[in-house]
Amino acid sequence: MNLLGTILLAETTLPGATEVVEDAADSMNEFQIYVRDSIPALLAFGVKVVLAIVFFLIGKQIIKWIRKVTRKSMEFHNADTGVKQFVDSLLKFGLYLLLIMIIATMLGVESTSAAALLASGGVAIGLALQGSLSNLAGGVLILLLKPFVVGDYIIEDTNKNEGVVKEIQIFYTKLTTVDNKTIVIPNGTLANNSLINLTAKEERKIDLKVGISYDADLKKAKALIEEMLQVDEEVIKNEEQLVFVDSLSDSAVIIGIRAWVKTENYWKVRWGLLEKIKLSFDENHIEIPYKQLTVHMAPGESRE
Repeated sequence: MNLLGTILLAETTLPGATEVVEDAADSMNEFQIYVRDSIPALLAFGVKVVLAIVFFLIGKQIIKWIRKVTRKSMEFHNADTGVKQFVDSLLKFGLYLLLIMIIATMLGVESTSAAALLASGGVAIGLALQGSLSNLAGGVLILLLKPFVVGDYIIEDTNKNEGVVKEIQIFYTKLTTVDNKTIVIPNGTLANNSLINLTAKEERKIDLKVGISYDADLKKAKALIEEMLQVDEEVIKNEEQLVFVDSLSDSAVIIGIRAWVKTENYWKVRWGLLEKIKLSFDENHIEIPYKQLTVHMAPGESRE
């Protein structure tokens, strides 16, 4: 039996079957009409989506061009490296936000509604991201006050992290350690706490302390060190050079050594001086004592 025969049989055998069939047919007709009427709107929305994607790709290239022009302009005016990095990251964030707002408007979102949504969203995000905003403000303060710049070696006092400043971004500053590790520190931490900038000045003072035995020739030891400072080409000769008795400790006479060198030569000269002092003292039989306990027995006192 075909489908038509089945429907006719149902109409004659089941009570109310005719009404059910008519309702189903009406629903099918309404769905077909809805789909037919919605096709133009769907096509128009699809065109908007395609245009939005094309606009995003074009806008992305324009943003890259604007950032490139801005970087070249700052390089032409010899802007600080940290300023260039900060402005570039801030410009990227702002331009992409503007691009997203324009695309939302193209998709039918009213500009006033988008602005209101952005404002309310900004308040909510601001409350949720207070730390990030603090880091943003910290980045601005770092660029304005310049406690350090890219290339400086710093030690932050909070967690004792240290390294060479490689990047100053919107929210974070990146350091590279001597063993080539990368440390990421929030700008808020650097702006709100003390830090040590070891390379802010062109010259740096070497301050060493060396202990010699009480039985050693103090004047000879001082003369040997003074000669080393005079011979070393990296030591700045027109700056103060001091070799002096710093203190008299329990088991050694502590000799203090102070001299000035170029900041970039600090560790090279420091390590070299320590090695030269040890070798020279060994050659001249000047003892460098180590911690030990010497017990003197009184005459006639039993050893038991």
